[in-house]
Amino acid sequence: MEFRRLGRSGLNVSEISYGNWLTHGSQVEEDRAHACIQAALDAGITTFDTADVYANTAAESVLGRGLKGLRRESLEIFTKVFWPTGPKGPNDRGLSRKHIMESAHASLERLGTDYVDLYQAHRFDRHTPLEETMGAFADLVRQGKVLYVGVSEWTAEQISRGAALARELKIPLVSNQPQYNMLWRVIEDQVIPTSEREGLSQIVWSPIAQGVLTGKYKPGQAYPEGSRATDEKGGADMVARFLDENVLKRVAELEPLAEQAGLSLAQLAVAWVLQNPNVASAIIGASRPEQVHENVKAVGKKLDADLLTAIDEVLGEVVERDASLTRSP
Repeated sequence: MEFRRLGRSGLNVSEISYGNWLTHGSQVEEDRAHACIQAALDAGITTFDTADVYANTAAESVLGRGLKGLRRESLEIFTKVFWPTGPKGPNDRGLSRKHIMESAHASLERLGTDYVDLYQAHRFDRHTPLEETMGAFADLVRQGKVLYVGVSEWTAEQISRGAALARELKIPLVSNQPQYNMLWRVIEDQVIPTSEREGLSQIVWSPIAQGVLTGKYKPGQAYPEGSRATDEKGGADMVARFLDENVLKRVAELEPLAEQAGLSLAQLAVAWVLQNPNVASAIIGASRPEQVHENVKAVGKKLDADLLTAIDEVLGEVVERDASLTRSP
């Protein structure tokens, strides 16, 4: 495993982090979830990402039990706040002081820890003053319950506003967690330059485009049984945007390039996002330990300029670059 600094901080994170969105507490039985966590640990992954809303809090609990007994100081545990996890009352979502404080304490209990290394605003809250949100994060930092603060899927303008308040409050705002992969590059024009200027790194989710960049979805063929595309409760709506026949044809054309680089398609996809110096870590999920072992082989792989150009030529116009697609509800 290799490690990178998170933003303009002293915190090191593993280049591959393990996330449990759509798996723990829902799609994957707990014994298998723990086997995947162990596979991540065996591979040298120290960074684990979750959120209170994943499986309606169950994912945090599964991760907490899976990491129980390990030396806490050897791990970086990340979670998030924004979406409702309770009965959806008037204060059960967003980034109000009330919701942040209540959610943070509940997350710590489920994770079985006194603090989280990174606490992330899962979306931007248009209905709460940003000063209130950042003030609540600052209090959690000063209480020692949160070490660093991050955001997820914020626009460049929102990141700039948050960074200015973080400097004023003297708290470490160090990261953004966006979707980013060969097919989805909407952060490149605005979010990444702003993040570099403000001292934030990207911790990217969906580096393999919900599984599409593994090559398992073949143009003109039925979706594999048990895949995300066939699971209406497990992310079929998320992967649908990548299942266009032209996209699948272009992905199939990447296979010779992956072979040339000595990588599987999935490894090529993960290695591709790690070529961006503003990316600190790529989050992988897994329903089987073998998937973890497969994807971590992307660590440390350098893709030469000719290969990167060839990838761009193959994918062509199917790459989404529209910066306006980064938005909050």
